[in-house]
Amino acid sequence: MRRTSQQEPQNCDNSPYEVRWNSLDSRSYKSATVLVKRSAVSRKLQAAFVAVVAMASLGTALVATQSNVPNARAVTYSQLQSARARADAARARSNELRNQLAGVSAALRDKIVALDDLNNNQIPAAQDALDQATQAAQTAQAAADAAKQRMEAAQKDEADLKAKIAQTGKNYDDARAALAQSARSAMHGSAASTTVAVVTQAKSTNQFVSSMQSKAAVDRAEANAANSSAEDLSLSQNREERLQAIADRIAQLKAEADAENARAQQAQADAQSKKQALDALVAKSTQERADLEAQQSQLTTASARQAAQAVALQSQLNATQNQYQAERAAAAARAAQQASQSQGSYHAPANPPVQSNSGNSGGSSSSNPGFRSGDSGNAYPWGQCTWWAYVRRHQLGLPVGSYFGNGAQWANSARAYGYRVDQSPSVGAVIVFAPGQDGADPVYGHVAIVEAVYGNRILISESNARGLGVISNRTLYAPGHWFIH
Repeated sequence: MRRTSQQEPQNCDNSPYEVRWNSLDSRSYKSATVLVKRSAVSRKLQAAFVAVVAMASLGTALVATQSNVPNARAVTYSQLQSARARADAARARSNELRNQLAGVSAALRDKIVALDDLNNNQIPAAQDALDQATQAAQTAQAAADAAKQRMEAAQKDEADLKAKIAQTGKNYDDARAALAQSARSAMHGSAASTTVAVVTQAKSTNQFVSSMQSKAAVDRAEANAANSSAEDLSLSQNREERLQAIADRIAQLKAEADAENARAQQAQADAQSKKQALDALVAKSTQERADLEAQQSQLTTASARQAAQAVALQSQLNATQNQYQAERAAAAARAAQQASQSQGSYHAPANPPVQSNSGNSGGSSSSNPGFRSGDSGNAYPWGQCTWWAYVRRHQLGLPVGSYFGNGAQWANSARAYGYRVDQSPSVGAVIVFAPGQDGADPVYGHVAIVEAVYGNRILISESNARGLGVISNRTLYAPGHWFIH
């Protein structure tokens, strides 16, 4: 949110007062003063009038400088409320964390709190900034591509016209010829056509003369129709004139294309800068996590160890998320490059069957023969909770089915494949949420991975709880859930 110490001035180009002030100069100032003296107005009125003129001169200077001052940006009430809510949540989280770290040395406590702020506030903010910059860069690039296509179309028109000039000359009037042909075509089959036919069928002099007069009348009608249509449609330019008009248009389009391309490059540079800032924060988080893990022995209470473990886990999840985002961006760039090189003939490779949000399981054990675990690759949509559950299980060296369906269906799907499913949590197990349970989707349910067990409470990692593709963690009570081992 942008803050300023005072309200920034607004441009007021439509103000009648500014026009009047701008028109005043030293001569009008002198003449106005003389008029006041000659009219014998009181000294107070004279002084007031001179002050007004002086203020007008000052206003002129202000107007001159306002052109370099950016417009003030308004912040909506909802944005303000959202920012306040985030700040309140961050303070509450920090206070809760400090309470959990009671008894820990001040230096180590501050280190853990700082890492938590980095993980849950700074990195998400940097990711949001990168997402917005990436979207702006894509929009700017689309505008640049469109401008380039317009310019190339005009260049093709120019090349086509030059080829015609090389064939039939620069003074040939294509529009008039086309209209004349159109007029002749329109006359075909009419009474005039019948008259022309008589010319070739004349059997006497009088008949021939009469026929020729009729043909001349037809020719005049055609010429008049062509001239009238050419003038009405403003198509009477010859080729040389049209070539110059196209050249002027190309120059204009090139200027527009260059401007759009410059904006696209600037937007891309901004997105790259945001990416570098995010990478730097993730790298800092990774380093601080390593430092924290080296000081684990200083955490003497269970509460402090659990708090530190959750903070370290989120640092690890942020690094994983950043890695997957980079891989997706690289894959998209490769696909775009291939599509550009093939000039529209590129065909994206077929994706494996993808789970939909329609409640279908997407497959069964019979559709994947030879895989007792049902694992034949990650077939779940990127960023969904099911996608992350598959990814994390593989990171931990554990199997998981590729077609277990939506989150709420996983327990039954796993039983069908022979997995052990019970209500006892263990590290690496998949926790299954029924629809609406603990904030899960009211229709499709949810799944996550157990990262740590603290009696009846567990630490989990999950995706799409805070947004699509956002990997986060939380601590919750284990009772009431099913776990896939």
